[in-house]
Amino acid sequence: MKRTHHCNQIRQSHIGKTVTLNGWVHSRRDLGGVLFLDVRDRNGRTQTVFDPSDLSPELFDRATSLHQESVVAVTGKVRKRPEGTDNEKIPTGEVEVLVSQLEVLNPADVLPFPIDDPQEVAKVNEELRLKHRYLDLRRPQIARNLRLRCRAATATRQFMDEEDFWEIETPILFKSTPEGAREFLVPSRIQPGQFYALPQSPQQFKQILMVGGVEKYYQLSRCFRDEDLRADRQPEFTQIDIEMSFIDREDVYDLIERLMRRLWQATRDIDLELPFRRLTFQEAMNRFGTDKPDTRFAMELVDLTATFRDSAFKVFRNVVQNGGSIKALNAKGCSGVTQGQMETLTKLAAEFGAKGLAYIKVEQGEWKSPIVKFFSEEEKTALRERLEVEETDLILFAADEWLKGCEILGRLRLYCAELLQKRGAWQPEADRFDFLWITDFPLLQYDREMHRWYSSHHPFTAPVPEDIPLLTDNPRQVRGQHYDLVVNGVELGGGSIRIHRSDIQKTVFEKVLGLSDEIVQQRFGYLLEAFRYGAPPHGGIALGFDRIVAMLCDAASIREVIAFPKTTRGTDLLANAPAPVEPKQLRELHLQSKTKPKESG
Repeated sequence: MKRTHHCNQIRQSHIGKTVTLNGWVHSRRDLGGVLFLDVRDRNGRTQTVFDPSDLSPELFDRATSLHQESVVAVTGKVRKRPEGTDNEKIPTGEVEVLVSQLEVLNPADVLPFPIDDPQEVAKVNEELRLKHRYLDLRRPQIARNLRLRCRAATATRQFMDEEDFWEIETPILFKSTPEGAREFLVPSRIQPGQFYALPQSPQQFKQILMVGGVEKYYQLSRCFRDEDLRADRQPEFTQIDIEMSFIDREDVYDLIERLMRRLWQATRDIDLELPFRRLTFQEAMNRFGTDKPDTRFAMELVDLTATFRDSAFKVFRNVVQNGGSIKALNAKGCSGVTQGQMETLTKLAAEFGAKGLAYIKVEQGEWKSPIVKFFSEEEKTALRERLEVEETDLILFAADEWLKGCEILGRLRLYCAELLQKRGAWQPEADRFDFLWITDFPLLQYDREMHRWYSSHHPFTAPVPEDIPLLTDNPRQVRGQHYDLVVNGVELGGGSIRIHRSDIQKTVFEKVLGLSDEIVQQRFGYLLEAFRYGAPPHGGIALGFDRIVAMLCDAASIREVIAFPKTTRGTDLLANAPAPVEPKQLRELHLQSKTKPKESG
């Protein structure tokens, strides 16, 4: 019984025709002795009718014994549904198939959890769903996500081909470069004691492709990072990896903006407005407290350092005198926060290093706060004017080093937006995507514990040309040609113009990052050598494909747009990986495990 139509294809134009459908039993209803089975495939579902007056008792009994999700083939004649029984929720809702033949291709056991009711599915533990991922994949929402992911990948390839890029695969087995995130190591069997590393990105290979004259490269690259996981992180992930020669930052911005517009058109039928807005790192931190701001709501930070320079409130005055800053945000409508919510705000501030949280609640015309009594009338007036203080406002302060103060309020800003959203006081607009570029990042950051500089992005990022003389004398002031693409508070990717001269790259490695000549040669010698043979100016970007698809699908986690994701502990619950291996396998790899394997059961 080979199918003639898929389950979302039957319409009124098929009335009177005999069709064969293949799929899963989505639901069953027994109404007055007549059995109704909704048969579903990946495209949709159709209602089928089993009338005992038209069928043999054996066939009807076989149909009534089927569990949900059994695999069947049904043949029957299409007819219009009886008056008043149309289902407007599905495209096939005006017709049904009166079954004459049934073949049970594979009966299903009782399911460990329901998959046909979204509200019931929401109550199911995610680990149970991941253990039975093959059932979860049948849910229309997950199927929709995977279908959209496929369209996004196809649109990306079509666009990049039109732009004359070459899709080139780079190696999965690479070498360890421990300057970045933790890597997954792969022992070599034929070279005892030697290891490959799974690539965190194709960064070095794509730069070498530019030296090789490829000029325009891309791939949908698989990458690996052994790091702590969150909703937007997985140990293995996919990125749209791009590199170009003879370009500057403006060329990258133009290409990626047009690529994003193509993706949003192809998958959501949304025409993005170009060009995207741009903010420098300094401006983003000053106004929003983060380098990936959600600009769909205001609640911007305000700098009050000058206001409190000579304040009677010693905490603020001392911070200013020691070179710090006083910043504040007005969380409008949040003065009614509960004690528990206030404790959460204080805890969040402490996670970023704050020793406490100064605040003002504006209620019934009063400023309620333990610190207001220390403020002069001039300071109160400045607060009222700068922050536009009104009834029901909650003013939150951060008094610390500039960057830390920004980060504290940036996190509190997001929490306050969550509170307003839960209360229905603010809701993000549907189909609103606030894209922006964050530019002019510091090339370097200083690690006070290690007493050394490290790269803000990666060590291959080129400094802004006019800042090159500052590399060895004043590295703190050096800006990098690094840029991030952000939408609705989510970083979709980042890139940079690269260093293409071996002398400048060697200076960054040795003079700035403090790597010895021996380590530089061991880890990056081949790259420096390649630069000596005519490396063109080049740059590129890596975009998180999983994050892009999650954004397009309105998914809360990238696990919802990956066919077989890992848990937050990096576990594949379906296949039960990672798992112990046989002692023979370890001996072949010249390895010995010091950890005793867990006993089963």
